[in-house]
Amino acid sequence: MKSNNSLTPSYFQFTVFADYGPLRYLFFSLSLLIYVTIISANLVIVLSVCLENSLHQPMYIFICSLCLNSLYGSTGFFPRFLMDLLSDTHFILRPLCFTEMYITNTYVANEVTLLTVMAYDRFVAICQPLHYHSKMTFSTVLMLLFFAVLYPVSVLGCFFYLATTLPLCGNKLQRVFCNCWTLISLSCVDTTVINTASQFVVLTSIFIPLSFVLYTYLRILLVGRRSSSEFRGKALQTCLPHIVTFGNYCISVFCEISLSWYKLDAVNSFVIVALSLEVLIIPPMSNPLVYGLNLPQIRAVIFYFLRVEKMAL
Repeated sequence: MKSNNSLTPSYFQFTVFADYGPLRYLFFSLSLLIYVTIISANLVIVLSVCLENSLHQPMYIFICSLCLNSLYGSTGFFPRFLMDLLSDTHFILRPLCFTEMYITNTYVANEVTLLTVMAYDRFVAICQPLHYHSKMTFSTVLMLLFFAVLYPVSVLGCFFYLATTLPLCGNKLQRVFCNCWTLISLSCVDTTVINTASQFVVLTSIFIPLSFVLYTYLRILLVGRRSSSEFRGKALQTCLPHIVTFGNYCISVFCEISLSWYKLDAVNSFVIVALSLEVLIIPPMSNPLVYGLNLPQIRAVIFYFLRVEKMAL
């Protein structure tokens, strides 16, 4: 398979996949199990929120959106990754590579904006309970969701367009999926401005939401200290899953970004694979488990549907 033009390669090759022999089937089975678990667990949360009228509230709508985003990111990555595990060659066509890059990048960006919106919802609910229903109306929820999706799409769309127009002098990617920074590093022209701008956008897109989330939970903590133990217990019950999810997400994104700070030639391929997969596996698996097991409203609906299904059988 050869490219017609070195400046516009028609395909890319993932170089971190090794020949594991029969072990490839074990890795494929584990990956397939993870993918099925992600799909099943997130679908359970989505269906529970959609089918149960009592869960048609802002907090659960945001949780449902978070699970939908996990389904979006996982579906954009796992099918091709599973094929690569069984394949002897690890090539991906240029259009499919840019499509995968766009899906995985918008998935990661959507996650942080949705978690930020969820922090604002908890802040209003706990610190301004008398104004909650007037502030978190259905139109406000839709507007926040629209912003959470539109902002990553618009910002990343600019870098995506620049990446597609860059002349590339290579086609080897040291990742398990197409990544914007890895593609830019193959460029034949100076990309200092693009790299600086992209790192600035990424850092601000992470640290500004992180600062906002820390501020909201600091305010919630101060309100809880002045309130009754019953109020603190209820606040902790609704906020703890979000804190765990946001902390887990920040660790996952840091693992992914840290790869762009080092020369990948000097990094062990196993480390590259592990850090790359972390952001695509851990949040989608942990989000439905954290919310489904810790929030009694969702847990009650899930158990109710299980009992109904068991009685029907």
